Amino acid sequence: MSDSRGQQTSDQPPHGDGPGDGPGGRPPGRPSEPPERGGGLLMGRPFGVPIYVTPSWFIIAALITWVFGGQLNTVLPELGGSRYLVAFSFAVAFYGSVLVHELAHTLVALRYRLGVRRIQLQFFGGVSEIENEAETPWREFWLAFVGPLLSLALGGVFYLARQAVELASVPGVLLTGLMVSNLVVAAFNLLPGLPLDGGRMLRAVVWALSGKPMTGTVAAAWVGRALAIAVLIGLPLVSAARGGVQRTGTDTLVDAVIAAVLAAIIWNGAGGSLRNARLKEVLPELRLRDLARRAVEVTADTPLGEAMRRAREAEAGAVVVVDGRGDPIAIVRESAVRAVPEHRRPWVAVGPLARDLEPGLRLSADLTGEDLLRAVRATPAGEYLVVEADGRVYGVAALTDIEQRLTAAVAGR
Repeated sequence: MSDSRGQQTSDQPPHGDGPGDGPGGRPPGRPSEPPERGGGLLMGRPFGVPIYVTPSWFIIAALITWVFGGQLNTVLPELGGSRYLVAFSFAVAFYGSVLVHELAHTLVALRYRLGVRRIQLQFFGGVSEIENEAETPWREFWLAFVGPLLSLALGGVFYLARQAVELASVPGVLLTGLMVSNLVVAAFNLLPGLPLDGGRMLRAVVWALSGKPMTGTVAAAWVGRALAIAVLIGLPLVSAARGGVQRTGTDTLVDAVIAAVLAAIIWNGAGGSLRNARLKEVLPELRLRDLARRAVEVTADTPLGEAMRRAREAEAGAVVVVDGRGDPIAIVRESAVRAVPEHRRPWVAVGPLARDLEPGLRLSADLTGEDLLRAVRATPAGEYLVVEADGRVYGVAALTDIEQRLTAAVAGR
């Protein structure tokens, strides 16, 4: 069952984020899935937006506790073993700052009515999963800029607070660490390449100058890829220059690993942003009517071999099961057909190989673009019955055909 009506075939955005990175991207048309799936530990719902801490956060929290605790032993040796409790407090406070950064993005997105699915705190920072893109370049610019702006403001607040305490004390060390970390988060996110906030700001500027959002995305994505290479090569070199002869082989290895991970996040995020933009550009060309396979209609007791013979004669790529009145009630699953050996097909009825038609498995032949993707993702299945407005069967749409068309369209742009 490989022939199709219209197009003959036989067979998506979130992006990766660094510390405090801003709006996450995802493919247009993705439905609002329950955020509890794989979201992590739910911490609360400020402004109605769920906040999750992923299991990977506990890994980075432990790493921060270990590294910062070791540094505290030099600065405040009198703390003893309690220095690790102080270090863990710093890890929690730092990610609290990252959360404020993400909430800034969230509040602006809610102000622009873009919708926010959730906020996640994870290994290398946080991500705000915003449902829709800004309608204008300057809204996009402000949406991206507000996160680093809040991080800069927090750095200033911690700077002022440390003026009121003894620097060689637990509060002084914590406030200094939080000041520096927030300034680093702001500076890192202002780098002008996707998927960082600075990349989204660059995208907005190029979009405003060219009048084309895709032009802005392409420019910011390639700058992001250049940044990834610069981080991969430059970060270990800078660390080596600052460390001098005191550096050990372990220090060099840790710096190289951190640089590689950050570079991979930036590179993949830039590529993901570019793919999502291309997907959005080709979505209007995605028409279910062009993708539907011609179907033959048989009753549930029809042998599979006979059904396949009729499909070949009709040059059809799907089989629909109908009741005694001729109304469609199920779709024969292509995966189930493949699982039946050729010699067994004359003795196996199509009924047990079919999936009953749930409401979500009937799709209008007029569906296009984001509406089509939303309908498909609302009811996951291998095949869908495609019907005309009056209920007549137009054909069957295979999920593999839809995915193949999208992949080919995005790759060809």
